[in-house]
Amino acid sequence: MGSFKLGKMTLGGLFKQPETIQYPVQTKTPPPGLKGHVSNDVESCILCGICQKRCPCGAITVDKPGRTWTIDRFRCVQCGSCVRECPKDCLTMEPSYAPPAAKKHVDAFEVPDAKKTA
Repeated sequence: MGSFKLGKMTLGGLFKQPETIQYPVQTKTPPPGLKGHVSNDVESCILCGICQKRCPCGAITVDKPGRTWTIDRFRCVQCGSCVRECPKDCLTMEPSYAPPAAKKHVDAFEVPDAKKTA
């Protein structure tokens, strides 16, 4: 009985579309409920550091004197703790796949000074 199921799967695989795609040339539509990756609207960020304190894996670093906000995307587990705790709602979870990277790097964002721009 088991060999009939195996034969059906094998023959079915010959006539169906392949399940895999050639990423990053082709992309799949994100499934509903995909958390995606963290993005920061640096214009509204006040560098309070709450996201750094709430991040369970230590992927976020806030440098207030240097006015930089950095995230190590390879350490981030997309839990959304930083997004929930942000008082200015400048952090969001973009429901898309992170772009592929050839090597590990840290994304750093310069936060403009609100006093100088006003």
